[in-house]
Amino acid sequence: MRKSTTFLIVFFTFALVFPFKAPAVGSKPAILNTGHKFTPVESSLSTVRQQIVTSYKPAANNSPALLNRSSKTKRRPIFVAKFSDKAFRKKLSARSAIIINAKTGKEIYSHNPDVPRQPASTIKVLTGLIAIDYLKNNSLVPVSSWAASMPRSKIYIRQGRSYYANDMINAVLLSSANDASVALAEKIAGSESGFAKMMTQKAKELGASKTICKTASGLTAKGQQTTARDLATVFRKAMQHKEFADRIKRLKTKTSYGKTLRSHNKAMWQISGSQGGKTGYTWAAKQTYVGKFSRNGEEILVAILGSRNMWNDIAKLVNYGFSKNEQLQIAGREKNTTPLEKTSPVKSDLVVLNDSKKASRL
Repeated sequence: MRKSTTFLIVFFTFALVFPFKAPAVGSKPAILNTGHKFTPVESSLSTVRQQIVTSYKPAANNSPALLNRSSKTKRRPIFVAKFSDKAFRKKLSARSAIIINAKTGKEIYSHNPDVPRQPASTIKVLTGLIAIDYLKNNSLVPVSSWAASMPRSKIYIRQGRSYYANDMINAVLLSSANDASVALAEKIAGSESGFAKMMTQKAKELGASKTICKTASGLTAKGQQTTARDLATVFRKAMQHKEFADRIKRLKTKTSYGKTLRSHNKAMWQISGSQGGKTGYTWAAKQTYVGKFSRNGEEILVAILGSRNMWNDIAKLVNYGFSKNEQLQIAGREKNTTPLEKTSPVKSDLVVLNDSKKASRL
């Protein structure tokens, strides 16, 4: 009780000596200044930041404000994702690879695209393309002992018999038949070596200057070579040939004598947007491939040589190719955009502030 009484006496004495005074209406609150180097003074703001701040004007009476940013205020450019080709390269097993825009022929990605390597059965793109141009579908193609003796893959055509060119061309492009390739070569040029010269010449006409053919089948041969860039170049031109494009995209077809020919191109049912392609494999060449893909109105071509995990490589290249192609187009449009000061303001620049406090702080 004594302690409470003592406390009250001290409190009232203090109140009488130091009376409390409320601040007058309209008086300014005290501002504590600091010399800290990060004080947000106007002079420390960037030129762009100052321009943005001054371009906004608050509405009167602290009402909700509809602020219009000046058309002269600089805007941030559209963000373009950066692709690291070097990092992506580590994800691939192929020794050479290239991705090109199928419409323009422009390169999207590549590594070692011009290093010559054995092509394996991808070279049959030239075999089929030449045969389509030289032979009618009902032309009879005789089978020599040399053609019949070819190793797998083959459709086991018989020596001494003749087959329709239509069946032989489908066997080459879908089932990658070595025996049918040689039979077509001998029908057209008289010999496989003579036909190989025609293939080399055709490749050069299509823009593949580093391709040298020694066989109609792509089986390993000394001096035979192509590059990833050449493969993509040839296939791009071949896909512009209506009949070739129609044949190469088939999953299966039947011959006139009842044999079913099935495509070796698993990308047709494993990878979205596949429009057709040609596979290949030999011990010297490893896995090889060239194919076309289409998504959302865009088209790309992929070619690989020396792969040890072909289908995995192709899937990664296709996804990477479409993503990078899209970003390259965005960057191109941004680069060609008319300077902002020459354009009129658009409604999307309007900013609504519902908090009156925000307006008072600007």
